[in-house]
Amino acid sequence: MKANIHPDYHPVVFRDASTGTAFLTRSTATSDTTIEWSDGNTYPLITVDVTSDSHPFWTGNQRLVDTAGRVEKFHRRYGDRARKGKR
Repeated sequence: MKANIHPDYHPVVFRDASTGTAFLTRSTATSDTTIEWSDGNTYPLITVDVTSDSHPFWTGNQRLVDTAGRVEKFHRRYGDRARKGKR
């Protein structure tokens, strides 16, 4: 492998926005927001929408998220063509 081309990995805390669960791992990502972890150290905090703690594949629970919004978005995108069955 070539030297000095790989990104710097450092400890980072990722927090699931929907469940609040946080975990400490290593990443190349960084953030200005920090959090004090249970070991007393302060780490960058990155809030993400989905982790294995909230994803339906891992939890086995399907969550219904903004169904009306999805339908409206579909109709805005495809308009009357979708209703009439035309291409």
